[in-house]
Amino acid sequence: QVQLVESGGGLVQAGGSLRLSCVASGRSFEIANMGWFRQAPGKEREFVAAIMRNAGLTAYADSVKGRFTISRDNAKNTVYLQMNTLKPEDTAVYYCATDTHSRYPLRRRDNEYEYWGQGTQVTVSS
Repeated sequence: QVQLVESGGGLVQAGGSLRLSCVASGRSFEIANMGWFRQAPGKEREFVAAIMRNAGLTAYADSVKGRFTISRDNAKNTVYLQMNTLKPEDTAVYYCATDTHSRYPLRRRDNEYEYWGQGTQVTVSS
C-alpha cells in the first residue's frame, strides 16, 4: 500500500504561482514513477505531468508545458509541482498518483496509476 497526501493548493490570481507537494508513505517511494493529474468541475480527470523514479525523465501536458515543473526528492518521499503563470483554466482539484511499475515511457492515462491522494484544490481567479 502507498498513502499519498497532497498540499499547497489555494486561491491565486491569474499570473501567480503555487507549489504543490505530495508526500508518500508505505511502499518504497523511490521505485515508483509519479504523476500529477487534475479534474475541473464537469470535466474528466486529465494528465498534467509525470516524473521517472530517478527524476531523469519528465513529461508534461501541452497545456502546462513551459509553465509547470515537476520534481521529486526521494530522500523526503515527496514529489512537487511548481506552477507558474497560472491561468483561470488551471482551476481544478490536483491529484498525485503512483505508477509502481515504473513503466517507460511515462504514463499519461489515469488508469495506469495505482495509488492516489485525496487531492488539493487550486483556484485561479481572473
